[in-house]
Order: sequence, then C-alpha cells, then structure tokens
Amino acid sequence: MGIGSFTKGQKNKWVYNVKHNEDGSMSIYKARLVAKGYAQTYGINYEETYSSIAKMTIVRIIIVMAATKRWSLHQKDVKSVNGDLQKEVYMEQPLGYLDQTHPNLVCRLKKTFYGLKQAPRAWSDKIGHYPMGFKNPMQTFHYM
Repeated sequence: MGIGSFTKGQKNKWVYNVKHNEDGSMSIYKARLVAKGYAQTYGINYEETYSSIAKMTIVRIIIVMAATKRWSLHQKDVKSVNGDLQKEVYMEQPLGYLDQTHPNLVCRLKKTFYGLKQAPRAWSDKIGHYPMGFKNPMQTFHYM
C-alpha cells in the first residue's frame, strides 16, 4: 500500500545482539525488528496503553495459599506471543528490505511486535484464552 496523506507507516529499527556461551565464546548473532513506539501519537496511532502488573500482596497471598493447601507452583517463561491487532497498523519498509522499485509502499501488520504501544494489550488478550493447566476445570486463574 502506498503512503498517502492519511496513511503513514510506523517507524522501526533493527536491534542487534550477540549471544555468548557460558565460557564467554560467541554463540550466535541475533537481530530483531522493533517498532519505534515512542514515535506513536495518542489518538492517532493508538487509543489506550496497558501494562500487566502483579502487586506483591497478591503474590504473597498466592504463595501462602499454595503452601497451606500443598499446591505446587510453577513458573512459565513465554518466549514470544504476538497478539492480533484490532485496528490496521502500517509500518515503513525495514532497512535492508526496502523495495527499490516501490520505496513508498508500507507493510500492513497482522500481528503486534516489540515496541508497539498496542503490543501489551494484544498479548494479554491472546494469552488470556489459553488454559493454565489446572486439573479442576471449575478453578479459574488470572495470570500475573
């Protein structure tokens, strides 16, 4: 889609990282594309922000309940969950992938990615639909 007066692509940048082994030797080079979310404008690029937090009081209550009822607690590490976007979001072509024949084209995003203001809400909405592994289907769980 071409950039018009009404459609401006979200800016982005590449973030490079070098992963090391335990002995300090280089393991792998990594690169990820991130959005410059700080350049988004409230009311134009996004309507709300969201931050999932856990209060220490709630964490302590869960630990006490688990100890008294002899429940086992497990920690889950989620590598990557890209939520679905509710509105159309466009991104400029990434550096190194610029189509020289169509430099004014933008990419329409179907999923969120790191840096977008919409990413935490979309991630929360998506992960909230997954079961959390309780054996009793009557129990509900709110992740933190």
